[in-house]
Amino acid sequence: MKDLTSPTANIGKFKDSQVTADGSERASVALSNPETLWFNTGTLCNIECENCYILSSPINDALVYLSEAEVGQYLDQIAERAWPIREIGFTGGEPFMNPQMIAMTKTALARGFEVLILTNAMLPMMRKSMRAGLQELEAAYPGKMTLRVSLDHFSAQHHDEERGSGSFAKTIEGMCWLRDMGIKMAVAGRSLWGESEADSRAGFAALYQTHGFDIDAQNPGATVLFPEMDENVEVPEITTACWGILDKSPNDVMCASSRMVVKRKGAETPVVLACTLLPYSPEFELGATLAEAEAPVRLNHAHCAKFCVLGGASCSA
Repeated sequence: MKDLTSPTANIGKFKDSQVTADGSERASVALSNPETLWFNTGTLCNIECENCYILSSPINDALVYLSEAEVGQYLDQIAERAWPIREIGFTGGEPFMNPQMIAMTKTALARGFEVLILTNAMLPMMRKSMRAGLQELEAAYPGKMTLRVSLDHFSAQHHDEERGSGSFAKTIEGMCWLRDMGIKMAVAGRSLWGESEADSRAGFAALYQTHGFDIDAQNPGATVLFPEMDENVEVPEITTACWGILDKSPNDVMCASSRMVVKRKGAETPVVLACTLLPYSPEFELGATLAEAEAPVRLNHAHCAKFCVLGGASCSA
């Protein structure tokens, strides 16, 4: 497993949550409009990718399976705190490794939320029980559930470089099944191969046309192209002055509108994190309840700068 404490190109930076390396006040982000509550269903995955930000694999159980009851407790808290949540997101690991995935999804849909599930659409999703469950959910809550499929590139060659030989074909097979069932899909790709955004979107558009996938390649919410999250790439720290310099509002950053629930191995209860991208950084653990998770977040990590503020990316739809 990757050493999470290894030095990076940002030596000297991101050491103090209050100030940057040059003594400037570090930017913070308030939870101004909570729209998405994420649940990490566990870090176990059926494959091990070359560059996985959360280090998911068939053996990494650092984040253990959440249960339907635990998800329900946080949905209760949404109502208690009057958060204007519209979407419940499930991520992993591979969510369909969790045996309670269908039950957790049903619980969220039954409360009136839209549901977004991040998946590689491979064998775990294609098990008979999961396919039957997805069909039942789509029939009961038509159009309220979206599966965002991890398809790193529109070519088998590049996708398989990241996820292993034959992965592309298995993912396409899963996507064809979702297409035939009428289940809404989106795609998460990567900006990893030096292509322009226009070229990447054109490549995905051609792929969608070939397979009859009803996915908009030009819509950043339907075809998400994530910047590579490499902590060894030097990035600037974000100060309070950056908002004006960049002509950007802190309300546009992901931690202004979302939180993520995880359960750590050996823990009695889940906790709430500020960000989906930082599951192993203790500083971004806000507490066990949504009330505690309303605290503002200091942008004290390289991912805050590259992925969110400068990259403008979001995990939500």
